Amino acid sequence: MIKDSLRVLANSHVSNRIFACIINKEKVSPRDPVELAFEQIASRFDHYLARLYNQNNTQRGIIIFDKSTYETTIQGLATNFRTIGHSWGVLRNLSEVPLFLDSKASRLIQLADLVAYSIFRKYEHGDTQFFSIIENRFDQVGGIKHGLCEKL
Repeated sequence: MIKDSLRVLANSHVSNRIFACIINKEKVSPRDPVELAFEQIASRFDHYLARLYNQNNTQRGIIIFDKSTYETTIQGLATNFRTIGHSWGVLRNLSEVPLFLDSKASRLIQLADLVAYSIFRKYEHGDTQFFSIIENRFDQVGGIKHGLCEKL
């Protein structure tokens, strides 16, 4: 069932992209890995939207999370990234602050959980059976995967 669900994403519209960040907590210490991951994902998603904008596609984006204890932290970071900026500039293409939904109420969040699980299986256990289904859906241009950040 996991593979069938991931194939729905793999076979979906070409514009559907994945953004993820894999972090080795020990190597990024003392930085907060949640803050680092959000900065990476938000900036990469913003750059993707900027590329679309430069092609006269003016849609804006929204980041949706599963409910978590990090909601307050991420909301604050998003506000700062839009006003003060992050390590590479200011977020310009998000239409809203990140939204948090309970995965029990959203199939889209359940799919995101499966994507996260497939990434976890690959990087934690070397099991690529799920990751291989979706690996081509990470945002990429010119053979460079911008949608996958590895801080290993």
